[in-house]
Formats: sequence, structure tokens, C-alpha cells
Amino acid sequence: MTSSPSDPTLERHFKGHRDNVTSVDFSCNMKQIATGSMDSCVMIWNMKPQMRAYRFDGHKDAVTSVQFSPSGHLVASASRDKTVRLWVPSMKAESTAFKAHTATVRSVNFSGDGQNLVTASDDKTIKVWTVHRQKFLFSLNQHINWVRCAKFSPDDRLIVSSSDDKTIKLWDKNSRECIHSFYEHAGYANHVDFHPSGTCIAAASTDNSVKVWDIRSHKMLQHYQVHSGVVNSLSFHPGGNFLITASSDSTMKILDLVEGKLLYTLHGHQGPVTSVSFSRTGEYFASGGSDEQVMVWRSNFDCAEGSDDVRPQHKTTSRLQTLPAGSTAQPSFNSHPSALRSEASEPSEHFNGQDSHTASHTRSVSRSGSHGRPTHSQTYGRLSSSSSSTQHPQTRSLPQLSPQVQAQSQASDGGVPPGLASTLEHIIGQLDILTQTVSILEQRLTLTEDKLKECLENQMEIGLHLQRREEA
Repeated sequence: MTSSPSDPTLERHFKGHRDNVTSVDFSCNMKQIATGSMDSCVMIWNMKPQMRAYRFDGHKDAVTSVQFSPSGHLVASASRDKTVRLWVPSMKAESTAFKAHTATVRSVNFSGDGQNLVTASDDKTIKVWTVHRQKFLFSLNQHINWVRCAKFSPDDRLIVSSSDDKTIKLWDKNSRECIHSFYEHAGYANHVDFHPSGTCIAAASTDNSVKVWDIRSHKMLQHYQVHSGVVNSLSFHPGGNFLITASSDSTMKILDLVEGKLLYTLHGHQGPVTSVSFSRTGEYFASGGSDEQVMVWRSNFDCAEGSDDVRPQHKTTSRLQTLPAGSTAQPSFNSHPSALRSEASEPSEHFNGQDSHTASHTRSVSRSGSHGRPTHSQTYGRLSSSSSSTQHPQTRSLPQLSPQVQAQSQASDGGVPPGLASTLEHIIGQLDILTQTVSILEQRLTLTEDKLKECLENQMEIGLHLQRREEA
């Protein structure tokens, strides 16, 4: 009989921002949390109760994204003031700033080796910079609307970006070319990130859905329609088996990626949850919301002592269950009375520039039930659930379902017929080729315009030179 994980618990909460919290991130040593806000401030919260929070003022407009460097010695922040700042997360609040874009900078992300930064902007571009001296390296320019998010892959060879043009693009960092575009037809992706294995990506969409895509086969692996509002942010557990999402419906959801089902719904924030992030070990996760609060939760997944390998207690396999494209995992606990609902009432921290304890801070956790209407994993079956060997989370593969299992899944869920699916894939492939062709033509047109402008400028200079000679 397998044991189930304990429910997530709210450990502490911080209050010090004066507007919506837009971004949260843990330092590698778990001693600090960085947050950004619409109040134009970056704040560094110390996990030790006796230590004060640091408020960094420097940006002239809303802070849209913050992230610790892999070493923890720097914090990068992006802002609506078109700049990126690099901060030393200490009391002195030393920082360097550089103008990164010609419009709002939506996201900033360190490469795994800490040497580079990738930024995404409303100027429709993605740019890559060196951290040392903030030297501009190159720009990626195929999006035709605001770029919401850009992230490096775990091995730093790829970049993924999401845009209001309803595409998610994969880029090869070395060749600087777009190698694939995923199309979001109903909405656009607010946030996108790589699975720790680097073999798939997850997208948080404005159509209230969460989708997981395989970056090798370019197929959708999983589709979760579990939120009733826009999904603003998501974060993979470092072990790779879980995904947490944050939504404007005021909830967070913890998804079991191995079995393809919803595990928990967390109610904590009053209003939209705007950001969420797991700590580097997965022991904690933090969330930020429009209620100006930052909350720190203990995930209560089993951590092997003395090891960075994080494994959930109740899993016997570390592989993702692959669902048929177009199928959705529905919230199983919302529709039957047997769902277990537990109230997490934990002492927490309330920061108003100084330490102060609140008597209690009650937040509820709803756990997905296993009776009544079948959960998603009961409908589709567990993938390799009888396997006793567990791959290392960092090197796991994300296998496709066998044709027999896929056919059975489609029959049980009324999925897309194989013939129609292949036709749609062919159409999407042709659209992708057409998009790339148009992009190449746009680039050539831009080069032609630049050359023409250069010729006109040269002609004007020659004309002025001749005029001066005649006047002389």
C-alpha cells in the first residue's frame, strides 16, 4: 500500500509591498526570498524571523520579474521602466542598471551557469546579455506582439518564449534560430518554463488552462483545465513529478504529472495569485498575490536526507503519464462529496518592515479525492506503475503512450480521431513553415530598408559635399 504525502502547510507570510506582488524567487540556500511588485520596489525577505526585510528602491516603474542568480550573489529585476537591474541582496542595496529594451521588460532569467541573462519585452524582442558588464549579445525577433516570458533550458542550449501573438517559440541559443512554434488558439501564455529534465515545457494560459508540450516530438503531453480564471504563473518541482500553478481565481493548484491529475487546491490569497515558485530543493514554495502578500508554504514532499534528489513519497515511477493530445485533466474533488478538505492553521510571519507575529493565519487546502467520480489517473491508468525501478529525476524520459493505450484513452474520453489529428498536425506544420517564410521575408525587407536608408544618407552627404565645394 502506497503512502500519500502530507498536505502542504502555510509556514509564514510577509507583508511589506504596497501594490500587487508580481514575482517571487528563492535563493539557492533558502535563506532569502526576492519579490517584485507594482509598487516599483524589489524586496528581499530573510527566512530567519529575527532578520529584517530589505526594500530596494531604484526602478522608476513597476517591477515585473525578479530572479536570484544560481550562486545567490545577485538578484536580477525587470521593470516597466525599460531597464534591468542587478542587485547585491544585502543591506547596502548596491545595484547596476542598464536599459535593456525600448518598452516594458516583462521577464528576466539567468542561465544555468550564471553567465548570461535573457530578457523579454513589449518591444516584441527577446535579448541575451552577459551578466558581467551587461554586454548585449544578440536579439531574437520573430514574435509579432508583446513577449511575456523567456527562459533558458536547464542545459542552456535552448530558450523558450511566450507572446501575446499566441505562440510559444523554441529557440536554439547557438544558431539563434526559432526551431519550433507552438500555437495557442484560445489565448496566450502568460508564463512558460522548462521541465527539470529539459525535455518538455509547461505553459500557463489566459484561457484558464495549463499545457505540457514535448519539445522533441512537438506534441502536447498533458492539458489541465482545472482553473476558473487566467493562469498567471507556474513552477515545476525540482524532482519533476509535480507542477504548481497560480491563477486569478484566487487559488493555486498542485498537479501530479506522473498520473496526470490534480492533487491539491490551495486557498490563501485574497484575490488573484500572480506568482508562484518552488525552492531549489522543492521543500518549500512561495506565492505572491494582488493582496500585496507573500506566502511561504511547506510542500511536505519526502526529501531524501543529505541528498539533493527529491522524491515524492507515494510514487514508484518518475516518468510523466502522457495523455492523448487534446484530452484534459478535470478537477476530481470538486464534483463529489467524498473529497478530503483540511484546514491548515499555521503560525505565520507578518512583516511590516519589522518582525511581528500574528495569532493565526488560517488558509485552506483542498485535496483531490479518490472516490466517487474517477480521477484522471483512474480513467487513463498509470503509466508503468508496476515498475520498481526509478530513474533519476534529472535524466528521466517522457515516453509516449503505446498506440493501444492511446486508442483506449480516446475511446474512453471521446478524444480526437487519429485521422483528424494527423490532418491537423499537417496543417499546423504547413502554417509553421508559412510563418517562418514570412519571418524571413520580413527580415529581408528590413535589411533592404536599412540599405536604402544608408544609400539615401550617403547620397545626402555627397550632395552636401558638392554644394559646399560649389559655394567655395
